[in-house]
Amino acid sequence: MATHALAKIEDGTKHDELIQLVSFMLAEEEYGVEVLKVREIIRMPTITKMPNVPHHVEGIINLRGKVIPIISMRRRFNLMESENNNQTRIIIMDVCGSLTGFIVDAVSEVIRIHSSEIQPPPSMMMSGGIGQEFITGVFNHAERLLIIMDIDRMFSEDERESFGDF
Repeated sequence: MATHALAKIEDGTKHDELIQLVSFMLAEEEYGVEVLKVREIIRMPTITKMPNVPHHVEGIINLRGKVIPIISMRRRFNLMESENNNQTRIIIMDVCGSLTGFIVDAVSEVIRIHSSEIQPPPSMMMSGGIGQEFITGVFNHAERLLIIMDIDRMFSEDERESFGDF
């Protein structure tokens, strides 16, 4: 198992490392994050709402005595809201040293792939500028495209610092 951070794939990558990803569903699309970033996956608990937080912050939970901010991935990506169901999960991840929970529609599986199988995202998609820098690549998985994310790049430095306030 690789113990490195998922790096943005460069055209000149020479080594073919094995990477493990946790795949999850969000609005009928499949995403993946490096397994080493995931601390645990939990069912939906009661979430305490917080006043004056960004629209994508659902609230906070108490996880074994630790207060964890919870982010709605649908809101973060400006996707249509949907009702939580028995497949809805919270993925607790280490984001730049702080634990943060992310609400996803479903968690699929752990996938092992070789870094050489990851294709860079189309440059046209990346030129939109707004918040796309966290997409590190695309992987063809069972005739579907899996979007690979670097969760540490999903938030600005100011947003990451604000997570420490919870």
